[in-house]
Amino acid sequence: MLTLPLMAVLVQALSGAPLDALQAPAGTKAIVFLFTSTDCPISNRYAPEVRRIAESFAGKGVVFRIVYPNPSEDARAIREHMTAYSYAGIADAVRDPKLALVKFAGATVTPEAAIVAGGKVVYRGRIDDRYVDLGRERPAPTRRDLFEALTAVVAGKPAPQATTQAVGCFISDFAR
Repeated sequence: MLTLPLMAVLVQALSGAPLDALQAPAGTKAIVFLFTSTDCPISNRYAPEVRRIAESFAGKGVVFRIVYPNPSEDARAIREHMTAYSYAGIADAVRDPKLALVKFAGATVTPEAAIVAGGKVVYRGRIDDRYVDLGRERPAPTRRDLFEALTAVVAGKPAPQATTQAVGCFISDFAR
């Protein structure tokens, strides 16, 4: 059972209704928040890997939520993005226009993942190390950080690394 912190972290459902991002169904071991943007090319290139990871942990008590922190991305654009990148069915989409979840998780770029277990962030960072820097990409990753962290958390162990440096589009650019 996922233990929640004393405070709620309010985001928006695509309907516009407020939603506590940290609420999850009974039996949830972890919530993965993937911070993304409809127009970040690095985020979009990671969609197949995110789907693979979500499918690997389906039925293991892991909930995936795709988080859109850009306040200018409306529900229509987000639904189109979820469909275009085949996220529908593997993850819920939420908007974070006030950056409440961004601040709670400490996210700085899209794509960046945060795993919350036991009411606290137990991993924050990159999906893998495929991107070394902006414009510098390996042919294949040498570390699958998000997968490794989730494997540990589901087994009741700490993530091998609590934080890694994600590479992508800066979330602070949305807060202008």
